[in-house]
Amino acid sequence: MDLISLRKATIDDLSLLEHWDKQQHVIDCDPDSSWNWAQELTEEPHWREQLIAQLNDRPIGMIQIIDPHLEETHYWENVPPNLRAIDIWIGEAEDLNKGYGTRIMKLVIDRCFNNSLVNKILIDPLKSNTKAHRFYERLGFQFVEQRKFETSECFVYELERKTWGTLQ
Repeated sequence: MDLISLRKATIDDLSLLEHWDKQQHVIDCDPDSSWNWAQELTEEPHWREQLIAQLNDRPIGMIQIIDPHLEETHYWENVPPNLRAIDIWIGEAEDLNKGYGTRIMKLVIDRCFNNSLVNKILIDPLKSNTKAHRFYERLGFQFVEQRKFETSECFVYELERKTWGTLQ
C-alpha cells in the first residue's frame, strides 16, 4: 500500500500551494479563502500547524490544524478551550476519490487527539458540499449547526474524542 505521511509546510511549498489554490475543486470548497501563503508559511503561531500530506513523498494535500480558542482572528468566535479545527484539501483533481482524504484525516485526527487535553475537533464544510458532509460523517463527525462564516453558509460538525475512540 502507498504510504501517506504528514510533514510541516514550509516556504518551499509556496508555488505548490499557490498552484493548488487555483484548482477549481479547491475554489469550490472554499470560495471566500484568499490565503497569503508567502506570509502564512513564514509565521508559526503557537495555535496553528500547517502540514503537507504526502503520498510516497509526493505532496498531495494541505492540512491546517488550529486551536480555535486561541486563533487570533476568532473565526470560530467564542469557543471553549481544548478544541481543534481542521481544514483539509487535496491539491490535484486526479488525487480525489482514491481514499487519500480518508487516510489523511485519520492521521490528522489521531494527531489532534494525541494531545490528551483535546476533547473535540471542529470542521466547517460548505452547506452545499454534500460529498464533504458524507465524508466527515463516515469518519464519525456529528452535525452541530448551520452557520455563516464570512459570506459562506457552512455546516459545523464535531468529532468527540470518545466517539473517535469507539471507531478505532
